[in-house]
Amino acid sequence: MDEASLYSLLDELKAGAIGPDEAVRRLRRFPYGDLGFAKVDHHRLLRQGLPEAIYGPGKSAAQCAAIVGELLSEPDGGPVVLSRATPDQAARALAEHPGGQVTGSTVVWRPSPPRTERVGVFAAGTADLGVAEECIATLGAFGFAPALITDCGVAGVHRLLEHESLLHSADAVVVVAGMEGALASLVAGLTAAPVVAVPTSTGYGSSFQGATALLAMMASCVPGLCVVGIDNGFGAAWVVARVLRKAKASTT
Repeated sequence: MDEASLYSLLDELKAGAIGPDEAVRRLRRFPYGDLGFAKVDHHRLLRQGLPEAIYGPGKSAAQCAAIVGELLSEPDGGPVVLSRATPDQAARALAEHPGGQVTGSTVVWRPSPPRTERVGVFAAGTADLGVAEECIATLGAFGFAPALITDCGVAGVHRLLEHESLLHSADAVVVVAGMEGALASLVAGLTAAPVVAVPTSTGYGSSFQGATALLAMMASCVPGLCVVGIDNGFGAAWVVARVLRKAKASTT
């Protein structure tokens, strides 16, 4: 339940279109639905402007499907995202709740209406595409249609500069890079948009499974660069959605 649907419910109650019993029935699972093994946070959309998502690792296929069902049972609950799903988890959730869209290990039901903000996702190398696709799928759940720019790392910087127009026109940018993570600083120095950097675990021994890229991004000399955890394309998308939600709210 988001803020608009709560106001609508109160207006219906005030106008006499529904009675107190019906209002209580609709609010009975507010702020969360208790499944026994999980307390599903329906209140999060109202509280944060973004709904709860489902993290697949550590859950059974049946548990994932049940949480998806609980989130979908709230008609005004916004998009439902199952992230890092195994094939078995995705198959069970889709069998019980058809209509989800699968992108890699991310499944999305009930995406938000399209938004007009322009978002660019820059993946340094082909090996970074899995993380970039997780970010793309999650952004799509919130109604964004991001442009994905692939294989534009600093080993051939001319490949990045071909997309200068996107860097100048974007409302937000995500940079996904492993190795030494230098692409994030380069991009952040070229655009006025908020930049979210995602270090990935790709690279040779001295990359330390992404720790080198993470620390390089954190130590960037470009002010204001936001950095999320290693391989966290999902989290980067959430940052963009939060930033652009607040930016949109401030202009309305």
